[in-house]
Amino acid sequence: MIDKSIVGKEYPPFTVEVEKRWVRSFAEALGESSPIYSDEAAAKAAGYRSLPAPPSFPFAIIMEANQSFMILDELGIDKRRAMHAEQGFAWHADLCAGDTVTGRQKVIDVYDKKNGALEFLVTEIRLDNQRGEHVCDLRTTVVVRN
Repeated sequence: MIDKSIVGKEYPPFTVEVEKRWVRSFAEALGESSPIYSDEAAAKAAGYRSLPAPPSFPFAIIMEANQSFMILDELGIDKRRAMHAEQGFAWHADLCAGDTVTGRQKVIDVYDKKNGALEFLVTEIRLDNQRGEHVCDLRTTVVVRN
């Protein structure tokens, strides 16, 4: 069982640089055809500082920073029993290529269903850019099968 005393725990901050090639390849993988994701002139004409990150891009940032697996490892959870269950984003500012984002993860809930057969670990990560702007909040739920 996941120890519920982990609720409220905050992890050390992490920092990730958002590169143009990463934004382009992420958008391409999504099938995004808008030129704002691949052509800097088109992005700037649309009002962005550089290529904007697609809406689900922050999840790639937290994976790059090993945030999901870090908690599972800390708790001694076999990753073969864990599954990504839900992801949500609350946007507050644009995230663009060239930005450096700093995030901090916090465990906000642990609960179970089916008499403990399924345990849910809910975390929230706040991302701020190099200008101190609050860019995005991510809420992630991982389910562990017992």
